[in-house]
Amino acid sequence: MHRRSFLVAGGKALIGTSAIMSSPFALAQQQSGTAESGHSPKGEPFSFDLLTTAMRERAKKPYQPIEEEQPPQVAGLSYDEHRAIRFLPEEAIWRGQAPFELQAFHPGWLFKQPVHLFVVDDGHAEPLFIDSNSFEYRKPLEAEKFAGVELPGVAGFRLHYPLNNPDVMDELIAFLGASYFRALGRGNVYGLSARGLAVNTATSLGEEFPRFTDFWIERPSRENREIKVYASLDSASVTGAYAFTIAPGANTVMEVTARLFLRNDIERLGIAPMTSMFLFAENNRSAFDDYRGKVHDSDGLKVVRQNGEELWRSLNNPSELANSFFIEESPKAFGLFQRDRNFDRYQDAGASYERRPSLLVEPLGDWGKGAINLVEIPTELEVNDNIVAFWIPEGKAKAGQELEYRYRLTWGAIGEPSDRLARVLALRTGVGGTSGVENPGDLRKFVVDFGGEILARLPEAGEPRAIVSASRGEIAHTAVSRIDANGVWRVVIDLVPEGDAPIELSGYLTFEDQRLSETWTYQWRRTDGRS
Repeated sequence: MHRRSFLVAGGKALIGTSAIMSSPFALAQQQSGTAESGHSPKGEPFSFDLLTTAMRERAKKPYQPIEEEQPPQVAGLSYDEHRAIRFLPEEAIWRGQAPFELQAFHPGWLFKQPVHLFVVDDGHAEPLFIDSNSFEYRKPLEAEKFAGVELPGVAGFRLHYPLNNPDVMDELIAFLGASYFRALGRGNVYGLSARGLAVNTATSLGEEFPRFTDFWIERPSRENREIKVYASLDSASVTGAYAFTIAPGANTVMEVTARLFLRNDIERLGIAPMTSMFLFAENNRSAFDDYRGKVHDSDGLKVVRQNGEELWRSLNNPSELANSFFIEESPKAFGLFQRDRNFDRYQDAGASYERRPSLLVEPLGDWGKGAINLVEIPTELEVNDNIVAFWIPEGKAKAGQELEYRYRLTWGAIGEPSDRLARVLALRTGVGGTSGVENPGDLRKFVVDFGGEILARLPEAGEPRAIVSASRGEIAHTAVSRIDANGVWRVVIDLVPEGDAPIELSGYLTFEDQRLSETWTYQWRRTDGRS
């Protein structure tokens, strides 16, 4: 697995005419004989369909990674030096002309392969020129060494928008590193990331990382409250044409169309992938000697099934790589959520984990049969993204296939109504049995707290019932009780494990044959020292 790519400010970017002539759709026009000789004042014709055609043609040829030599000043940049390069806000593209502004990221450090940017206006694309005067080279760099340096491309870009205050241009979304991107809703700070595509994640073949090679951004007007971005994706096994319509707000919403063209067979094709971090929470707190109560960008995987049933999978930081598959047909939604928004439970004033966004994927159209794959990777450090989730379509992904997926991404502190379903608030684990007495050494305890308006409306003498199951082993004891101190309902499960294989636990609350809660699920294994 690749680990987290830090978002750092970019430096001087100069993209010349040669870039647009080597872009996917320009090459397709040349090969088909439709490209004009030279360049018109409006630039090269561009549309999503033209880009789609170009990427279809590219998939018929062997993969050729982009090899563009970096200037020596850039090639040798360290992490600290790369961080010292800052795009000047006053030089932002479209500053004062539209509610959106664009800034570029500097290549170097981890970002060695160039990305090319183009502006689309009235159906034509022009390369985006950004000169060295737009950047500040701070210590430990010597600014004079970068004067006049030309770059073959940039590392990526970010868009700004007055998300939280009408007078402040806040960072809204960033595309940086392979096909990674991440966005914010109102009041959020950056957390989890999305990706264009996942290829052979957590398989014996080793993961392949397709990358966005070129971006086309439609020039926004003063009236625009959404912005459109297009991207070409390329790798050894697949090419793709992507369209993003981005609408900022309390929750930032992106509609995505991904058109994919397979060069090779792919063992595990991951659609709408997302990547996050879970170090510890109440379920594995004892494994970390840390003053903070919990450390994570996401605390659960949410799944909304076709019939409306909702699942909540509490995340874990396992002692060995864990793969979970949720077999579904046309799910309504799935995503990684940061449900706990209470600072007191984190106590990290710098990281502000309580402000990290949730990310929900809603398929548009019928995705058919498949599985939601959750990958949990062991880590000792919070800088490592160790959680991955994506959709795997049923059937073999074969060379020559053309696939299209449309979906909506929602980023933010996404509300989850609790008047219809109670929600899982916390999971705690520990030695099983009764406190203060000797208990069987194998016994394991799981304590799940549920809360919500629907539980508060129960009759005074009403008590919900817990329906609990385990894939193996024996559930020795289950109890349900209301906690007077905070009003939540607590389910306590004592499990006698069987064997060393992972055990899948699940449970939900009912009252008089009415389901009151979402379904809680969790994977536990005997060898897992972190829970």
